[in-house]
Amino acid sequence: MHISEIINHFAEDRENYFNAAVPPIAQSANFCYKTVEQMRYALQNEHQVPFYTRGSNPTTDLLRKKLAALEHTEDALLFASGSAAISAAIIANVAMGDHVVCVQKPYSWTAKLLNNILGRFGVTHTMVDGKDFANIKNAVQTNTKVIFLESPNSWTFEMQDLEAVANFAGEKGIITMIDNSYASPILCNPADFGIDIILHSATKYIGGHSDAVAGVLCCSHDMSMKIFKGEFMTLGATISPFNAWLLLRGLRTLPLRIKQAANSAAALVNYLENHPMVEKVYFPFSSSFDQNHLAEKYMKGNAGQFTIVLKTTDTAMIEKFCNAFDFFLLGCSWGGYESLAFPAITLYDSLNYNSGIFPPNMIRFYAGLEEKELLLQDFEKAFRAIQ
Repeated sequence: MHISEIINHFAEDRENYFNAAVPPIAQSANFCYKTVEQMRYALQNEHQVPFYTRGSNPTTDLLRKKLAALEHTEDALLFASGSAAISAAIIANVAMGDHVVCVQKPYSWTAKLLNNILGRFGVTHTMVDGKDFANIKNAVQTNTKVIFLESPNSWTFEMQDLEAVANFAGEKGIITMIDNSYASPILCNPADFGIDIILHSATKYIGGHSDAVAGVLCCSHDMSMKIFKGEFMTLGATISPFNAWLLLRGLRTLPLRIKQAANSAAALVNYLENHPMVEKVYFPFSSSFDQNHLAEKYMKGNAGQFTIVLKTTDTAMIEKFCNAFDFFLLGCSWGGYESLAFPAITLYDSLNYNSGIFPPNMIRFYAGLEEKELLLQDFEKAFRAIQ
């Protein structure tokens, strides 16, 4: 199916909801039946039949079907956050005495799960530089059950060779997972290269409006059922029907928003790579990016994020630069309508980040839906403030 068919028409059942163009919100916790047999059937098939919204809901199920189709997988599960989806995926596939291989500098709460929680239950892990496949291969132990990837990551955009990892893991019987939030299903489909579980912070590009927090897990039907019967239903990190509806709304414009953000980001990177006050630019599709070949192989194009390193480590100057923006708002996340700047100095001594992971003069940017001319003017204004 074409992406536009999936987004706009696939799994829609308009005749059953008054021929409305927009699906209704099934804002109900409970679902009731006329006969015991109907109720029994719903409970026995709670993975796909509405019984209690913690398990299945008509609004949520429509979104699940679309996201699975976009990621070229058999099924998908929706969670209240991206970290909930990641946690359920990993916990479902490890037990006491097992081992996880994870790439360095993953999403901060992925690191928290591995470092602070699973270790208490006898699950060990090894963090590796995944840019070199040999590092992943060499870190695997006889008790390794999961290889966790993030390609690109969300700050310096290190990538992994998905096909090589998937082939190796398949031979060893190891489950592969990837946080695909940077690329979205529009720019990369890891299942095509053999990755078992694809995860997203749906708060980002999929939602697209910075008004709903959610996570998605895409995988085979068998893996989905395993997680559904265990961690999904037990831990209960359920997305609300209203948030699922917001994500459905956001999905309609996903390719258009990605295109706008990507075009602006490319123009800004071109400007910044030649700016005398910028020491380095991180961007997967830059000619200076040392893994450009992997970006070309696995992604259909660039997204809206990039990172710069200013030619100063003076905290006052860095803050003055960031405070000078009009259109780049200071905030985390990405994928919404608004452009964002995330200075690394705000990570220091924070609740959920290792303060030493990035230098103080590193700033991550996301190009939102403003015209690129406005964003270029914003950068010029910020640079003038520190000249």
